[in-house]
Amino acid sequence: MNKKKIICIGIIAGLFFLSLLMSLLIGSIPIHNPVACIYSDGELIRTIELNENDDYSFEVISENGGSNTICVKGGKISVSHADCPDKICVNTAAISDGLQPIVCVPNRLVIRIETKKPENSGD
Repeated sequence: MNKKKIICIGIIAGLFFLSLLMSLLIGSIPIHNPVACIYSDGELIRTIELNENDDYSFEVISENGGSNTICVKGGKISVSHADCPDKICVNTAAISDGLQPIVCVPNRLVIRIETKKPENSGD
């Protein structure tokens, strides 16, 4: 094999492993002051500060009449029940970081974790 091809393959492999390492490191950094933002039909309907001591559930009814039961427990949020046919949102693990949202497409519900900005941040 040509020496230039070997160097090129080495650089590409190195960049791949570097990006993999970076994604693993970023995923392990905890979010400070996590806030669950709940959207229904594209509109923010509720924000919830995720505290370790909060345990409760509530229901969200979308404009099309679909319902989702949201469960907050131990600093995480999940969908415990939904009347949608596929139940992907119910089968999605509870979240507490911003890596993955919970989405219920039939009921047009999205739960996303964001970082609460300090009130004196000036933004």
